[in-house]
Amino acid sequence: MPRKLREKKTESKKSQDYELIYVIRPDTPDEDLETRVNTVSQFITGREGVISDVQKWGKKKLAYPIKHFLEGNYVLTRFSISPARCKELEANLKISEDILRHLLVKVGS
Repeated sequence: MPRKLREKKTESKKSQDYELIYVIRPDTPDEDLETRVNTVSQFITGREGVISDVQKWGKKKLAYPIKHFLEGNYVLTRFSISPARCKELEANLKISEDILRHLLVKVGS
């Protein structure tokens, strides 16, 4: 196997640091909100990710209406996971009816 391919394969297995901000529907009850946050966290840890911090920012006004909602519950999650698993995470967030929007950002170099 050529050297560049070997380097690329080992590189994809390394964990990267990420920040995920997502907005949950404002009409979600508190118990379901906690369940949704735990579901996202379990999804990350179930794919060999390590969560360093979860901050619930609470209900905030949106800059513009999303699916006819004017506000949403914001959650920030900091974690590290292999880059290959991020596409799976984003696909899961996109199909969720409870999550209005999300933003996944790689932190660091």
